[in-house]
Amino acid sequence: MKKVTVEELKEKAKLPGKKAMKWHPFYRGKIEVIPKCSIASFDDFGVWYTPGVAEPCKDIHKNPDKVFEHTNKWNYVAVASDGTRVLGLGDIGPLAGLPVMEGKALLFKYLGGVDAFPLMIDTKDPDKFIEVVKMVAPTFGGINLEDISSPKCFYILDRLREELDIPVWHDDQQGTAAITLAGVINALKIVGKKLSEATFSIIGAGAANICLIRTLIKAGVPPKNIIAVDSKGILHPNRPDIEELKKKNPYKYNIAMTTNGEGRTGGIPEAIKETDVCIAASKPGPGTIKKEWVAQMNDDAIVFAEANPIPEIWPWEAKEAGVRIFGTGRSDFPNQVNNSLGFPGIFRGTLDVRARTITDEMHIAAAYAIAEVAEQKGLREDYVVPTMDDWEVFPHEATAVAMKAIEQGVARIKPSRQEIYEHALEIIKEAREKTQFLMKHGFIKPPPPVE
Repeated sequence: MKKVTVEELKEKAKLPGKKAMKWHPFYRGKIEVIPKCSIASFDDFGVWYTPGVAEPCKDIHKNPDKVFEHTNKWNYVAVASDGTRVLGLGDIGPLAGLPVMEGKALLFKYLGGVDAFPLMIDTKDPDKFIEVVKMVAPTFGGINLEDISSPKCFYILDRLREELDIPVWHDDQQGTAAITLAGVINALKIVGKKLSEATFSIIGAGAANICLIRTLIKAGVPPKNIIAVDSKGILHPNRPDIEELKKKNPYKYNIAMTTNGEGRTGGIPEAIKETDVCIAASKPGPGTIKKEWVAQMNDDAIVFAEANPIPEIWPWEAKEAGVRIFGTGRSDFPNQVNNSLGFPGIFRGTLDVRARTITDEMHIAAAYAIAEVAEQKGLREDYVVPTMDDWEVFPHEATAVAMKAIEQGVARIKPSRQEIYEHALEIIKEAREKTQFLMKHGFIKPPPPVE
């Protein structure tokens, strides 16, 4: 096998961006609305629209739950964002964030069979954002919050979860936590360490990592084994800004008060030193995390550098420093620790039992299901989580999530495990086959070449 040089890897890393600038204007968007019902003649519009449509309207008016049977609400998800924290690009606004939300909707459909739509909301006021989502909620079976800055994203999620009777999920929080936990579970198996005994350095204390810390603790990691770092350094009870944190960011304050059993102070290098696992979701690199810092980690170190579009440290730098297992959020490197492996299957399972919410236990169940699929296929240092090609992961985790929802009493309906799995398998397979059919017959044209 030909050895790939660092320069070749760097050029490979630039390729998705080059393609994006050619392909996006070529297609002018990534999703569209097409009919799913039969239209044999124009007479059928009398059934699908007036006058026939009045009968299902009256049926829903008598029994609101009938909306899940007469309409596509059971499969609609809004991808709602204000564009204040888009990927690693920051506050670029709702217009500039739209390509990301369209991409999210594409992944929802192709990987999970979910009909998702971008909903860009032009306000930075969290209360106004909440009101808009509540007003449009009757259309949807679920809400996926996306790319909203911290800490208001926590407030928005908490309010909407309390005030709506459909699942509301912040993918940057729960989705990232689920797939990261899955990667950690399997990486620790490879290196022969236990989740309950490993030490963690968490770089970045935004939405993703704050939720991850909560998830790790619920999954069995002792809080004292976690050292978290924000832009001002390691979180600990004696920080000069601790009272300010208590008022402005109670989530981060709670981490400062409950983690870091050694009482470490300093910055990223001090946090990383002599830990088993480093998980970064912070400032895009390269150079946010330096090679000499990860060289100070414990033997058989695990590093997940998840910033997009550029990870905090390049894979080749981490490997040169002695890191044994390395993952990024990118699809063009091994071990993509990316929430695209989580949200399509998690929402599939959630929608299929008409769940009223998505609990922490549901996304932890998804994490173990994701890890299980990779383990069944054979764990390796460059394969600790499935890839998107391993499409069986999505019905598998959908089933785990749905069963957990039923167990926790948040599901409106209670199909059997087999029924859940077969339905998820069928709808996900159909979504892929429809796309392939449209490509084969020229309705979706091949993208232009990129030099």
